[in-house]
Amino acid sequence: MRSKPTLLLSAIVAALGGLLFGFDTAVISGTTQWLEEFFQLSKATLGFTVASAILGTIAGSVIVGRPADFIGRRNVLFILALLYLLSALGSAMAQNWIMFLIYRFLGGIGVGGSSVVAPMYIAEITPARLRGRMVAIVQVNVVSGMLIAYLSNYLIASMELGAVEWRWMFGVEAIPAFLFFILLFFIPLSPRWLVAEGRDDRAAQVLERCGTDHGSIEDEINEIRTSLDMKTDHRRERFFSAKFMKPILLAMAIAIFNQLSGINAVLYYAPHIFRMAGAGSDSALLQSVAIGGTFVIFTALALTIIDRFGRKKLMIVGSVGYIVSLAVTAWAFYTYGTEFSRAGGTVVLISILVFVAAHSFGQGTVIWVFISEVFPNRVRARGQALGSFTHWFMAAAISWTFPVIADISGGHTFAFYALCMVGQLLWVLLVMPETKGLSLEEIQKRLGIK
Repeated sequence: MRSKPTLLLSAIVAALGGLLFGFDTAVISGTTQWLEEFFQLSKATLGFTVASAILGTIAGSVIVGRPADFIGRRNVLFILALLYLLSALGSAMAQNWIMFLIYRFLGGIGVGGSSVVAPMYIAEITPARLRGRMVAIVQVNVVSGMLIAYLSNYLIASMELGAVEWRWMFGVEAIPAFLFFILLFFIPLSPRWLVAEGRDDRAAQVLERCGTDHGSIEDEINEIRTSLDMKTDHRRERFFSAKFMKPILLAMAIAIFNQLSGINAVLYYAPHIFRMAGAGSDSALLQSVAIGGTFVIFTALALTIIDRFGRKKLMIVGSVGYIVSLAVTAWAFYTYGTEFSRAGGTVVLISILVFVAAHSFGQGTVIWVFISEVFPNRVRARGQALGSFTHWFMAAAISWTFPVIADISGGHTFAFYALCMVGQLLWVLLVMPETKGLSLEEIQKRLGIK
């Protein structure tokens, strides 16, 4: 069935938070050499500088859940848009390391908050038959943001602006951040949040514009009210309790495995990895653009089939792709060490592109869809926040340590990631439930949550 215009517009606008999420995540990859020189950074302090935004994402993912419950999902997105704008301008104009870290941290709060609120908002306005692909629009925008960042970095570098080059790389993010803020005025509030606030008439209007699972708006609202358990205040219900343990463990597991693949090490340090494999600086930036393009192509492919084939099948294919590509990358670093030939560098480039394709087709598309689905309506904001916090905590650990451990042995680093992905494949096969085609309320019942 076709989606309604309001639903599609709302999903695209909310997913712009994902585009900024992707841009902010990837843009620093083209600036690391300049930052080392300008701020006189060691390998350890460079790792901390890169991780500073991720520390912000941890904070953002933790603090955003409660405001999303009290003031609504859309209103929180307004705040996050302003944080993106402030971070872009502040990072571009920072005159000392501490101020740069502060502005990157604020941008990280925007990223962490967006990773919670954008998928949750889209899941709550979308009928079950379309939910996978609509929530996956967030991931399409994330990878599109990465591609834009890589391409922007390459184009700015080609202008030979010298010492201010890195400032322009950060500053261009202000344009999409301002656009995101303006477009948020044109999308509705979440119908499930409106029901939780006792505003059933407004919720009915939104459901009429976005579509329902049952065809009957009244039946939809009654099912939402039942799932919320309106006899209690859902905002004060205890989250870490036995009845919510299953979705908590599922969300944490998929988030941990996501980062144990090493994906954020590749995103933040792509040019550095290619230089390790013998590429020149300009070539390394251009190869990063190829990574961004691969992200977009395979995420778009996954988006078109996720509601047909389901979440588990995409995860299985992605896990196998992870294992093969990481193992080959590890082999290349063990074989060539620091003396890469052109053939060795080509092997690393192809392996990394296969790795990115596997991530885009599997984990990258599935994670935010899955986390947005497995929690009941009454604790979804806090559940989404927990999943996002786990993801970004692990991302901080991976990105902070990568420059140091990769300097010791690239082979050991990628072999470790490959081993972790064997663990992910076993988890998908033995533990992960399928959620395709089920309403949010039906998933709650399938997980045994009353």
